[in-house]
Amino acid sequence: MSKRMLGALALAAGLIAVLLMGGSASAQETTYTVTIENLTEGQPFTPPVIAAHTADMRIFETGSAASDELAQLAENGNNDPLAGVLSGSSAVAAYVSGDAPVMPGETAALSISAPAGMYLSAAFMLICTNDGFSGVDSLMLPASGSTPVDTNAYDAGSEMNTEDFADIVPPCQGLIGVESDDEGTGMSNPDLAEGGVITMHAGVQGGDDLTVADHGFSNPVARITVTAGDSMMDDGLDAMDTSLPSAGTGPIDSGNSLTWIYFVAIAGAALVVAGGAAQLARGRAR
Repeated sequence: MSKRMLGALALAAGLIAVLLMGGSASAQETTYTVTIENLTEGQPFTPPVIAAHTADMRIFETGSAASDELAQLAENGNNDPLAGVLSGSSAVAAYVSGDAPVMPGETAALSISAPAGMYLSAAFMLICTNDGFSGVDSLMLPASGSTPVDTNAYDAGSEMNTEDFADIVPPCQGLIGVESDDEGTGMSNPDLAEGGVITMHAGVQGGDDLTVADHGFSNPVARITVTAGDSMMDDGLDAMDTSLPSAGTGPIDSGNSLTWIYFVAIAGAALVVAGGAAQLARGRAR
């Protein structure tokens, strides 16, 4: 056999080994437990949205205008537009959307699975505000253990802070127990459009229906803890009456999507090896 053929066979064999090792590593995902603790006394949170993603995704950034999807979450507690963006993004490995509010003093637990080296972002509305929200953007997922972070309240800058029940989502009154003749609204009012940027929230001023005593808050408003593995779930946190899902996925199944790529590549390399072996056999036969 020629040196060129020996080199080709060695290269193909090495390629197979690398692909097998790489395929196994890339298919591995870690399940992360994400807990969201409401630190306020009068601000329920809407069901949170969390996502595991690459550095190419940003959900929000202070000093920048809120996206239309984030504004819908911050003004109306509507997660669907943001979830739609996450589901259609190639930068998102998985996402979860809760289905129940997180009341003051309560903790919600969700889980999400993603490959190592990704980031986690979360967002949820402060229900008794015009466009207040909290969350975290691009927190590195821990390789092991837990990463806690205290989060502040932000003003999306998309709606004026009238503090009028007529301009605030209806659940505010029922959840906090302060009633009004105003029904509230789950729709954005163009007349209140602010056209600003995301800033730190100034807090409840008590200018209209909202009162500092009933709806006031100070920073931090939430504590988000990300734990590698589902040990916290096993300890009984998932048994809490949070009515939140324990898992959810976005459009990308990184293990399955890469499986065919590795299969095809390995099959091609195997054909190279087989062809070299056949040529060697023919040479010996002569």
